[in-house]
Amino acid sequence: MPENGGLRAHSGQNPSVSHVSHPSHHRRVWAGDPHPLGATFDGTGTNFALFSSSAEHVELCLFGGPRDRSLDEQRIDLHEVDGHIWHAYLPDVTPGQHYGYRVHGEWNPDAGLWHNDTKVLLDPYAHRIDGELDWNTACFVYDLDDPDSANSENSAPFVPLGVVNDSSFDWSGDELLKTPTHESIIYEAHVRGFTMQHPDIPPEKRGTYSALRHPAIIEHLVQLGVTAIELMPIHQFIHDHHLIQQSRKNYWGYNTIGYFSAHNDYGAQIGTDPADEFRETVKALHTAGIEVILDVVYNHTAEGNHLGPTLSMRGIDNHAYYRLVDDEPRHYLDFTGCGNSLNMRHPHVLQLIMDSLRHWVLDMHVDGFRFDLASALAREIFEVDRLSAFFDIIHQDPVLSQVKLIAEPWDVGEGGYQVGNFPPKWSEWNADYRDTMRDFWRGEHARLATFAKRFTGSSDLYRSDTRRPTASINFITCHDGFTLSDLVSYNEKHNDDNGEESRDGESHNRSWNHGAEGPTVDASINELRHRQRRNLVATLLLSQGVPMLLSGDEIGRTQRGNNNAYCHDSELSWVNWENIDGDMHLWVQRLIAFRSSHPIFKRRRWFQGRPLRDNDDMAWFRPDGEEMTLSDWEQGFAQAVGVFLNGEAINIPDRFGNRVVDDTFMCIFSASPLELTWTLPPKRWGSSWTVKFDSSRPEIGQGSDETLVAGAKFVIPGRTTLVLERSTT
Repeated sequence: MPENGGLRAHSGQNPSVSHVSHPSHHRRVWAGDPHPLGATFDGTGTNFALFSSSAEHVELCLFGGPRDRSLDEQRIDLHEVDGHIWHAYLPDVTPGQHYGYRVHGEWNPDAGLWHNDTKVLLDPYAHRIDGELDWNTACFVYDLDDPDSANSENSAPFVPLGVVNDSSFDWSGDELLKTPTHESIIYEAHVRGFTMQHPDIPPEKRGTYSALRHPAIIEHLVQLGVTAIELMPIHQFIHDHHLIQQSRKNYWGYNTIGYFSAHNDYGAQIGTDPADEFRETVKALHTAGIEVILDVVYNHTAEGNHLGPTLSMRGIDNHAYYRLVDDEPRHYLDFTGCGNSLNMRHPHVLQLIMDSLRHWVLDMHVDGFRFDLASALAREIFEVDRLSAFFDIIHQDPVLSQVKLIAEPWDVGEGGYQVGNFPPKWSEWNADYRDTMRDFWRGEHARLATFAKRFTGSSDLYRSDTRRPTASINFITCHDGFTLSDLVSYNEKHNDDNGEESRDGESHNRSWNHGAEGPTVDASINELRHRQRRNLVATLLLSQGVPMLLSGDEIGRTQRGNNNAYCHDSELSWVNWENIDGDMHLWVQRLIAFRSSHPIFKRRRWFQGRPLRDNDDMAWFRPDGEEMTLSDWEQGFAQAVGVFLNGEAINIPDRFGNRVVDDTFMCIFSASPLELTWTLPPKRWGSSWTVKFDSSRPEIGQGSDETLVAGAKFVIPGRTTLVLERSTT
């Protein structure tokens, strides 16, 4: 018997029999069209179209609403079918109508066929979804005591329903911003967690799409200087049963059930279409110059494995929508760790994903996407194929090929780690960058050469196939793992509140508590932690590629050592706006402004590493002021290096064809715990230098009159980042 303890069995008369009205008494039904899929209101009536190649019969079910969905159900036979698309047009159906489907067909679990007409199924193309999943036994297509037997309980009272909506919206001339990728600075945030505790937002709007466009939020993003907000999943998702039993939620939202619908819990006004609220937010963010990128989950759905609930695709056409085990089709291939994998080999599944993506670009004005577990999307048979159909159709699409495409380049299947292997036009979350920079700043040996590669854009990963530094999305922290404050405060994860005895979450975090586990009153430890946070952020914002910040890191957010807060919709995971680290906020803000004003830190193409004009476009230096040699890179104990960045040797014009000229800088990174005596290189590289940033002195971030001359010797404290600007006089 599956582990579904706590599920409520349906009692009483089966509403599928007792509360059904005959359609001819209430509705006019016309043939309609097979396209577009979903429920489409044309100003007069609504066309319904559903794909199923395995159905023998399909019924459209109309309900009065989510509260009385077991009552007055009207079933309408779909007699028209073209190319496996069942369709009808109802001239009397207008926006606000709740609906679902009952799909009749073969019941044969061993063959992967789970048709059961007692289950009301959600339209995969529903543009609005209403109602929560009530974890009742009726939601399961099989008998929980006998998985080989069909469950005859009517699921209608317990499942979310589609809602016919009106897609019209006054955009007032809003367009995609199309910020050049090399100029982008991404800010990863959670709709709810980012806004739930902001004191300036009215309590009734906190945690909603509306909160994201509140002037206080937009002002924070603008002043910080980020160019894009990357929102964790906002497609309609459901909360896992085991979390509900524990009075927890799937806070992160990586459990999608509707790819066209904005998650209804993030709407501020009950009963209205949350999509319109989201559109208003996008429009406001665009007005402020901030792009909107969505974290999307097309690798699996919330229906889980063969013992999960039947809510939509499983009951509509299991073979088409999901990857099944070839010789055991009752079970699913699982490259995601979530029970199932969408079948990217099926043309209709590819169509669904493409239609969904285009909807969010054309109808919702989203500027780009981050694809969760993107390697799963590229699996043709078993191996990840960078030339798979998924990439082909995106690259040829006139809409999607023009927006930002970001991959999380791994899944949990064999060979799933694919950093550096996605095609041109794609950027990737660069986990190698994260790991290298964490290791470097905590003093791990033999990291210097790798540090240099990651700092300059990871050309070893991306250069071989004409990709550019923007292929690398650089990050130190993200939603999955420690916050920046926790990264420098904990050696071990502290996930006791997750209900899994701390077995969940990454165990090898490359973190360092600097002498005490968690909060401490030791001033020296706290000072070093603050400095390390400044070092990590400075490294991130000075590196080639596209930097990504985790929301709240700039103001000192902590999760108290929890590195897997996926199930905590609470103060543990919300940004605390009352207790902010003002000094850190200013440090991040000034570094972003510095990066944004200097093209040398956001080159469109690679450093050449060879003489151009008078000097190299870049060069690396030892603490004694001499250029690094091959043997120097091979010294495993080396923990400090300087890099010369020549602003007069940028050999790529801007997009208007003009020569790009910038100031010239020397960046010094010392992860050594000891003070180092540093010597500036000879006059050839610059006669005098001004200190711009010094992580050991956070006030040096506002500019300085402190000047050092060529060949000068000075002392750098341990674990320090120093940025020097070459004087023009």
